[in-house]
Amino acid sequence: MLHMIKLAVGSSSIEELQEWVLQQRYKQYSFVRTRTMPKRAEEILAGGSIYRVIDGLILCRQPIKAFEPYTREDGNQGTLILVTQEVIPVQARPMRPFQGWRYFKAEDAPPDLDGSDYNNGINQLTPEFRRHLTELGLL
Repeated sequence: MLHMIKLAVGSSSIEELQEWVLQQRYKQYSFVRTRTMPKRAEEILAGGSIYRVIDGLILCRQPIKAFEPYTREDGNQGTLILVTQEVIPVQARPMRPFQGWRYFKAEDAPPDLDGSDYNNGINQLTPEFRRHLTELGLL
């Protein structure tokens, strides 16, 4: 199985991303816009997710359901990555900024957070504090 990773530009928290996910809809799915269709789409569609980097940390993922071509505002072709509206928190991991998206091997992906861990206070920490705790190996 193969995943993708992409910056969640404009989101400063998982909660902000969740709000955006509920507003952006195509057919019955939420979506993420990108320019290029992944060449390894079949591997991703076998159960992959898109991991989201928010403020320098990998914080969550969304299961990928499909890829759809679309015409961008500039007239060029783009791709919609169709995802579930479920945003799953993962164990935070620092990630440097990059452009576009990258393939993300399953063995490199951080584990999901237990729902109780996330709801018992991790979501209340500021992104800066989460980053410091992550760098210290405490999150």
